[in-house]
Amino acid sequence: MIRYNNPLIQAPLKKLPKCVAVLGAGTIGPDIGYYLKSALPDLQLVLIDIDRDALKSAKHRIDRYVSKGLDLGKLSEDSAKTILQNWIITDDYKELVDCEIVIEAVTEDLDLKRKIFSQVEEIIPHDALITSNTSSIPATKLFSHLQNPGRATVTHFFAPAWRNPVVEIIEWEQSSFEVLEWLRWLFCFTGKVPLITSDVVCFMLDRVFDNWCNEAALLLDQATPSEIDSVAQEFVFAGPFFVLNMANGNPIIIAANNLQAKEEGDHYLPAAELKRFEPWNTVSPGGQIPVDQQLASVIRRRLLGVLFSQSADILNRKLGSPDDLDLGCRLALGFRQGPLELMSQLSTSKVEEILTSFAAKRSGMPAPIEAIIKCEDLYRSILVDEIDGVVVITIRRPEALNALHDGINDEILGVINRNPQAQGFVITGYGDRAFSAGADIGRFPEVLGDSGAAIEYAKACSKLLNYLDNMQKPVIAAVNGLALGGGLELAIRCHRIVAMENSIFQFPEINLGIVPGIGGMVVPYRRWPGASEIFHKMLRDAQQLNSREALGIGMVDSISTNYQDLITMAVELAKKSDISACKPSENPVSIEILPSPAGTSVACEKLSMQVLAIMDRAIIECAACKSFSEALARGYRAFGETACTAAAAEGIGAFLENSKPDFSKTG
Repeated sequence: MIRYNNPLIQAPLKKLPKCVAVLGAGTIGPDIGYYLKSALPDLQLVLIDIDRDALKSAKHRIDRYVSKGLDLGKLSEDSAKTILQNWIITDDYKELVDCEIVIEAVTEDLDLKRKIFSQVEEIIPHDALITSNTSSIPATKLFSHLQNPGRATVTHFFAPAWRNPVVEIIEWEQSSFEVLEWLRWLFCFTGKVPLITSDVVCFMLDRVFDNWCNEAALLLDQATPSEIDSVAQEFVFAGPFFVLNMANGNPIIIAANNLQAKEEGDHYLPAAELKRFEPWNTVSPGGQIPVDQQLASVIRRRLLGVLFSQSADILNRKLGSPDDLDLGCRLALGFRQGPLELMSQLSTSKVEEILTSFAAKRSGMPAPIEAIIKCEDLYRSILVDEIDGVVVITIRRPEALNALHDGINDEILGVINRNPQAQGFVITGYGDRAFSAGADIGRFPEVLGDSGAAIEYAKACSKLLNYLDNMQKPVIAAVNGLALGGGLELAIRCHRIVAMENSIFQFPEINLGIVPGIGGMVVPYRRWPGASEIFHKMLRDAQQLNSREALGIGMVDSISTNYQDLITMAVELAKKSDISACKPSENPVSIEILPSPAGTSVACEKLSMQVLAIMDRAIIECAACKSFSEALARGYRAFGETACTAAAAEGIGAFLENSKPDFSKTG
């Protein structure tokens, strides 16, 4: 059996569970239950705890989550109702009799956990799975005593479990490969990012987090919690002491570091300062206090030292993949960049200096086997698989609905160039929500008011797309949900498109006071000219196009009801496609006459008439251009024009502030 990097590529080995139990109604257990019920509304969720007060508190917490979701408009009344249905909240272990998965989430007590697992094994069906949410205890210690240990492993969630996407799945000496692969598929299907890690104390990510916090505590002889957190925010969104306060204290760090010290050496012993019980006096995320430059340098080097040291140890011992390490640190632990990405941005000599200084201060802590960890080939935002001679590239940026940025484009281009033997390529998105929700607009403010800079920005964003235009091997877009803005512009530059039934195609740029500048006003008309009236509405009114409608106009070749079949269809297309007929026309195209602009989107939002006028001129002139390259250049200029409008500044500003733009004051 093959382990694909994208778990959804492979058909699931089992059906979705109908009944899952969570043992423990304390801090994380109810959150795991809420995540499962949100993802699988028809699921029966059994929540068990011997403490009835804890069960009552858990029920109140779940009710609060649902109420808040309704208040914020993130849940519909129907969704809220289904989430709250089919819960069994009890202290009776007999309710486990029909459960297909049992997830233990009790306190970090090895003897207690082993006792629970023995009890559970006597009740549940023979093919049911057992997992533990432990953050530090190896699976070998937890499950080796079971009659059927192969069906058990650790599934380590991160707080808050209902929202944090990462879950570590531990591969240990008696774990079943089939069980692990089904869990990977299940978690990915339900919106999580599963990471396979080795069976060692603290696994992969917690040895980063625990030692990061412990190192901060060891620095308290030189700096205050506020000073340390202020400097730490250069690398994380929330400083270590603020996070410890959020976690209601330090016991987990103490327990984890004591366990790591017992297994791997006294240099992991927890700082004495962690034994305090009062909350730390520190700054909130984004808050800062002045820190002496020399002291800040000491704090910075110590924190980077422990981060780089633990990362080196993880890679030296192959406890997890480099890609997963960086992604997990960002998504689960709140780092602004992964540690390997940080290392790659520093000079080799600087990293070596930091590690040497740290080793001198903290004797016994791990160091790289090589002088420096080389990370040039690290994929930070994609996964790469191979199926029947076709390379499948998955955009993996779940925190942003797989939104594109320059790094992703470069990674995709790099994969294409490194695989000349491939029969073809498939580009898809991670999970079942989005192919790509567009371009990351973080750089947009830099070009506002500067037409030339905006044009160059559009050209730079088009590097991958222009390369696809000239490829001799087929590239298939496997659209698995939302294809918006720049994501749609990528899809339509692929030679063929297949889509999930629930996919949505949309150019929402006009809602932001800008135009799609990297082919959106050109390619649709030159590939599917008979549907020009539909494209007018998509561009000028932000009208959505569903999969069936896209199939009807020939934009989509075929539709799938599940992810695995989608990839299979895309691979088959890549193996047999004649791409000569799949490229945009080099000649001018005739399009439907543009009607008078309505001035409102399909959502009845007021639009900028100035930007609509720029777009209308560009659509007409792009269609009339004598060559495809000339048409693209005209599109870049239109993007440059809109960058200089007050509407663009209003729209981009509102988006970054998570508010609605007011184009009535911009024209």
